[in-house]
Amino acid sequence: MKMNVLVGVPATTPVGPILLSAKRVKHCSIISAVLTENSETMGNTEVDTENPGILVVDSTLEPYTDHFRYRLKRYVDQTQLIEKHEGGVEEFAQGYLKFGFNREEGSIVYREWAPAAQEAQLIGDFNGWDGSNYKMEKNQFGVWSIRIPDSGGKPAIPHNSRVKFRFKHGNGVWVDRIPAWIKYATVDPTRFAAPYDGVYWAPPPEASYTFKYPRPPKPKAPRIYEAHVGMSSSEPRVNSYREFADDVLPRIKANNYNTVQLMAVMEHSYYASFGYHVTNFFAVSSRPGNPEDLKYLIDKAHSLGLRVLMDVVHSHASNNVTDGLNGFDVGQSSQDSYFHTGERGFHKLWDSRLFNYANWEVLRFLLSNIKWWIEEYRFDGFRFDGVTSMLYHHHGINMGFSGNYNEYFSEATDVDAVVYLMLANHLIQNILPDATVIAEDVSGMPGLCRPVSEGGVGFDYRLAMAIPDKWIDYLKNKMDEEWSMNEIMFSLTNRRYTEKCIAYAESHDQAIVGDKTVAFLLMDQEMYTGMSCLTEASPAVDRGIALHKMIHFITMALGGEGYLNFMGNEFGHPEWIDFPREGNGWSYEMCRRQWNLLDTDHLRYKFLNAFNRSMNLLDEKFSFLSSSKQIVSSANEDDKVVVFERGDLVFVFNFHPVNTYEGYKVGCDLPGKYRVALDSDALEFGGRGRVGHDANHFTSPEGIPGVPETNFNNRPNSFKVLAPARTCVAYYRVEDCPEESISSSTINAINVREEEEVDDSPELKEPVPLEASVGPSTEDIPSTEEEVDTGRPDDTEFNPLTACDCEVSIPLLPSMHFPFARGYLFSA
Repeated sequence: MKMNVLVGVPATTPVGPILLSAKRVKHCSIISAVLTENSETMGNTEVDTENPGILVVDSTLEPYTDHFRYRLKRYVDQTQLIEKHEGGVEEFAQGYLKFGFNREEGSIVYREWAPAAQEAQLIGDFNGWDGSNYKMEKNQFGVWSIRIPDSGGKPAIPHNSRVKFRFKHGNGVWVDRIPAWIKYATVDPTRFAAPYDGVYWAPPPEASYTFKYPRPPKPKAPRIYEAHVGMSSSEPRVNSYREFADDVLPRIKANNYNTVQLMAVMEHSYYASFGYHVTNFFAVSSRPGNPEDLKYLIDKAHSLGLRVLMDVVHSHASNNVTDGLNGFDVGQSSQDSYFHTGERGFHKLWDSRLFNYANWEVLRFLLSNIKWWIEEYRFDGFRFDGVTSMLYHHHGINMGFSGNYNEYFSEATDVDAVVYLMLANHLIQNILPDATVIAEDVSGMPGLCRPVSEGGVGFDYRLAMAIPDKWIDYLKNKMDEEWSMNEIMFSLTNRRYTEKCIAYAESHDQAIVGDKTVAFLLMDQEMYTGMSCLTEASPAVDRGIALHKMIHFITMALGGEGYLNFMGNEFGHPEWIDFPREGNGWSYEMCRRQWNLLDTDHLRYKFLNAFNRSMNLLDEKFSFLSSSKQIVSSANEDDKVVVFERGDLVFVFNFHPVNTYEGYKVGCDLPGKYRVALDSDALEFGGRGRVGHDANHFTSPEGIPGVPETNFNNRPNSFKVLAPARTCVAYYRVEDCPEESISSSTINAINVREEEEVDDSPELKEPVPLEASVGPSTEDIPSTEEEVDTGRPDDTEFNPLTACDCEVSIPLLPSMHFPFARGYLFSA
């Protein structure tokens, strides 16, 4: 059967408009869809629906022109409806000022959308849970409301008191539910399996947190530290927002991250869901503290120059009835519910409910949720969870995306969800132009990270989810000698050229009980017995520490335009995560982070952390993550060596388990003098100190300038290096070094070895025995003023070309998955 690309259900008309402002949004002129490097979404503007700009970016999408025209028209129609009935998307997204509990003219006004309810009451501590005198009224749009005047000059509902929405549905049964727009919800910790209660949160001015620090500016590239506040304590308990702010944020800052991504912020009754089965979308998770405590955390992060992203879950909702949004579904039609009816309303693998993104009130609820977290808590952006599930009617279940465009633009595409995500990104960029918005999508849908004005979905970045899977496959199923350099390079560079990705070597899911982190896969049980520096490292630990550094560094350097690390992986945390559950006696013993291991000076965990810190500092100094220059010049399968350039740095990775190469020739773009910027073999990173950090590496010209086929590995210049086994080294051109001196933690003059000029063929050195791996003592370190030259050419041979004189063409590698891969010029 031929698939029709014009899919989706037309947007529903408003079911309950509540005008929040008479202000209308002024239209601007039509934006031309042009190719840009920015992933900024459109402002509040009109779009040329007949000529989607994304087709200019990728002409191979032209067979799907009708699809892009259709979804752009759907998007424009939806925004025009919102403009007509609500005054604009930003006003529409202020639903929290009308729904839920709000102060209005000496009263508390409570509103709830519940079309299926026959009668409704407000109950709580304030009225002894007797709603007979607090009956609510329903309007023609299914919105129930009640106004409760102040009593004695004070609000009738005290701050921090429990409340619930009681309603009778069609079969005459009364049920109690937590208000959908509740800002805080708590549970009695002394009662086993106690239900959550909604809490009226309206602290007096003296108890409200006041933000003191401005948002940090948007970085050139995000270096993200993904964290779960509850499990961030060294002790077996739930950590608090304030303890995380005071104890963990300084660690994140010290490791040179510029962004924190917080998991499990939205309230979720099931702790072990990692925060992904949300029950109360506007409520702060109450386990670590209250709303003011979270504000303290975010303000503290901003004071340290750290931006804060939130893991937002709009892909599904908890199936819970008594304490979740699902409790408002009592069998009514989808038009009167937050969710789809029938099978379409359930995710069979997640056991959760699926939103009806075509519903007017669902759009109000979710868009308002986004604005609430930005405005009330000053989050700097979002990581949207489960985007693949949203984009397709099949939710990605049992799907292997091959890259065929029919997989992205067909009857399987959920256009309602796509339009919602376009609206969401449009809103975020209008509210906070410097926001960072990331999509968790495994499918790689073309246009996901292109501007809405072009017909894209509008995200800034997509998580490069295939990279962790590749490392898992190699570590579980391949011997070191079987690792393919070309396959690794392809996995790291296989992304659409004009759409940015966040690279990460391992996911938080790997840390959960039943799976293994990269460190655990490498060293397993020896992490418990072999990490002391007081004893010689075993072969497993020696290999594990070396490859842990290499895997994370090459992922960062080549895998995307941003980098992400999950809490604890920076130092190879040795244990999995096991949330409290019946099977472990509700223990928190395995639901924590053992920072004490990192802080114990004689344990090798400190080496992994120090290297992680220096990786981030390297990007801080040289901004290679944000550079569009990315060229893999060599991926040698026999040597197991990869050479590539990112920005103005040259990276050399030797994955060979035993072979060390002296005088190894590497290609580069610019001529000049190169020195070590970062070396995984440095003593302070647990290495053997074999690479000379004070050595100068002078380039030699290769072939005819501007004629790549005459060059060395298509590079116009080259220099020679020492490439020890299982070691990665980044080199910088001395002229490109930032004016301020590079920190000694990044460029370490630890073991300067003199190297004589050698032949073009690298010399294969004998592997260094483990007993000789201690390296030189600090007394052996020569003065950094000493200059050691390696392979310096005669003046007559020195290439006089500069970056302006020699233009390097970077071809694109077509692939089955993505037609625009990064520059990939390797030779086997």
